Amino acid sequence: MSYELLESGNVKIGEKAPDFNAISTFGNISLKDYEGKWLVLFSHPGDFTPVCTTEMIAFTRANKYFNKMNTELLGLSVDSNSSHLAWVYDIYCRTGIKISFPIIADRNGIISRRYGMISNEVSTTETVRNVYIIDDKQYIRAIFIYPMNIGRFIPEIIRTVKALQMAECMGGATAANWMPNQPIIIPSPKTYSELEKRVEYINKNRNGINWYLSFEEPNKKCIGEAENKEDKENKKEM
Repeated sequence: MSYELLESGNVKIGEKAPDFNAISTFGNISLKDYEGKWLVLFSHPGDFTPVCTTEMIAFTRANKYFNKMNTELLGLSVDSNSSHLAWVYDIYCRTGIKISFPIIADRNGIISRRYGMISNEVSTTETVRNVYIIDDKQYIRAIFIYPMNIGRFIPEIIRTVKALQMAECMGGATAANWMPNQPIIIPSPKTYSELEKRVEYINKNRNGINWYLSFEEPNKKCIGEAENKEDKENKKEM
């Protein structure tokens, strides 16, 4: 691991996610536990705080949608594990909602600083609202950073995971405002002969504006292997 990463927490998209071993509300946990799955790792400023409470509830309600995408949730703050446990139990007692994912107790701030979750200009002790989307090979694929007083929009995080998975599966890219099941941008031609074929392809299928921007419908394999598997399991239980 680089000196820069340890000292400044300057993690970047495309880098291997820094490994960790930590105490959580679900017991001891490490990044390696999530190999083969996508992971949404997110930090919150503190337990028993209003915005964070709404986020924990929102993430729990959305957890089934993440699971359909082979994606796990993992929270983190610098509060103690006892504080985390008391907080999630209080949420359950008042709402009936059980927080369905672990929350790391990063008391010494090592993980928080390694990932750049603490902004010294805002607070030297509390984490801001960072989100790291880590793929099944444990590379960082997307990073969101929200201020302490603004709650996260969970549907956008879900959309981003789906977009990353779809783009990877199709070998293409997603357009502005892309939503699940919409067409994917296919890679531009690299040679003149490919350009000519692409123009012919667009004229025939009416699925682009020019050789450098054309679309393709997502294939069934990319749309819903995980969802189809879950549907089959649900039918068996019925």
